[in-house]
Amino acid sequence: MFLENAKKAGSIEVICGSMFSGKTEELIRRMKRAQFAKLNIKIFKPCIDVRYSEDEVVSHDCHSIPSTPIDSAAKMLDISDSVDVIGIDEAQFFDESIVDVVQALANKGIRVIIAGLDTDFMGKPFGPMPALMAVAEDIQKVHAICVKCGSPANHSHRLSKSDQLVVLGEKDIYEPLCRHCYNEAMKK
Repeated sequence: MFLENAKKAGSIEVICGSMFSGKTEELIRRMKRAQFAKLNIKIFKPCIDVRYSEDEVVSHDCHSIPSTPIDSAAKMLDISDSVDVIGIDEAQFFDESIVDVVQALANKGIRVIIAGLDTDFMGKPFGPMPALMAVAEDIQKVHAICVKCGSPANHSHRLSKSDQLVVLGEKDIYEPLCRHCYNEAMKK
């Protein structure tokens, strides 16, 4: 009786870090645990991210979970009231409206789990990620391993010479570097 009348407490969790740090893997792990607990889940990703799959969130180590590609954060508001947990991958590719969207979802009692790059290839805060971290109840920063020295890496160094902000790629275009190795690479 008590549980039937209890209101769901919503929350916002952010998983951030560089490329190859395990952000998507951690998002998938949390979503699968929610599924195992028989919670209703829904996962979204930006429709521009088709590196591994058009309709799944896939980690670099090939773990995957079905997702819905969307071109606008507002489309997440069209979900049914029966959803308990929402996962969002590659949140840095959405515009600033995602902050209001996830706040509205959490205010409805939904647990929102967000994964995204905290900085871009130039080491600058990436898109809406700083604002998402500011409104989150929980933030987990994950690190890759620097491919040059083996230290914890928190930078996504772009190997190509493109100066476009968004260049989708994997190990052929990006490498994880620690602060020291990143600064050395940027001098070249």
